[in-house]
Amino acid sequence: MKARTIVAGVFIAIPFAVLLSLPLYNVTAPELSGIPFFYWWQTLWLALSAGLFLSAAVLIDWDRTED
Repeated sequence: MKARTIVAGVFIAIPFAVLLSLPLYNVTAPELSGIPFFYWWQTLWLALSAGLFLSAAVLIDWDRTED
């Protein structure tokens, strides 16, 4: 039970850590279909964040159904 809660917390923290590290991805190159790196990197992480948040929600809900 506790391990799943910790993993869920890590899943929630990953997008915040990545997106708050702005100096690492505040560049224009490489471009993807004419879109600067900055924009497609954020769009990619929007989708990845949704997946991580969904996984965290499933893990947290899993803990509630077992108790």
